[in-house]
Amino acid sequence: MAAWPDFHPCTCIAVDAQSYGSNNDRRQSEIQHDLPRLLDRAARRAGLDREQWHIQRKGDEQLAVRPLDGSQPRLVDDYVRHLVAELRAHNAQRVPEARMRLRAAVHQGMVELADNGFAGTAVVATARLLNAAPLYAALAAHPDADLALLLSDDVFRATVAGGHTTLSTEDFDRVAVQVKEYEDTAWLWVPAPRTPAASAQNPGAARRGKHAAPVPGEPAADRSGPAAAGGALISNDYRGDQISVTNIAGPVDARGAVFGFGSTGG
Repeated sequence: MAAWPDFHPCTCIAVDAQSYGSNNDRRQSEIQHDLPRLLDRAARRAGLDREQWHIQRKGDEQLAVRPLDGSQPRLVDDYVRHLVAELRAHNAQRVPEARMRLRAAVHQGMVELADNGFAGTAVVATARLLNAAPLYAALAAHPDADLALLLSDDVFRATVAGGHTTLSTEDFDRVAVQVKEYEDTAWLWVPAPRTPAASAQNPGAARRGKHAAPVPGEPAADRSGPAAAGGALISNDYRGDQISVTNIAGPVDARGAVFGFGSTGG
């Protein structure tokens, strides 16, 4: 891919695997094998061609640069959502200690393809965002999350606040970032894992798209009414006249047995 002869307005997205250095040699090799494949699949499913991106690889980290071409909202929205889905599927096949968890940062600005990589303050700012304390703190605070995303203020205002994504401004937390010489406001999003347990404990979490307590004003569940389980309604009404009882005379070896009761009316 030909180098740009001068600076161009670009979007920069950087990802880094959490706790990479604490893994042994074999696990580090696996991360370096799996990470680019997860990123490629997420891009394809979002309708983005990573072959047209300029990518700088660094072990457990990647920095991708692409010219501003109108697809920035899809990068922030669709690409990140598909990446979360890819991580979820990937980690479901592994023990908790072998999960891959990512920090991600998106920024925009002027970038030049230089002789030994990328040049421009936008690239430096993206690297600073990726190493910002709020990203590390977010993954530590949400051990069930596979990814934490930090948007620069410029990207947030151009995409989310501008109404060009399915994300809401309420999905993000405003944070202060200060890393070395870089200091600015950024916006943090931790996509909530979509697990049955999480949905059952907090039915609104998946809808709101973030780890959150129930929304004020939402009605509490009616404990006296039927409860849903697997799509079926379970009633707590007692129907003594419909219960069938089996009497067994003599000793019974019930080791490993499962006992239950129900009614003929369901």
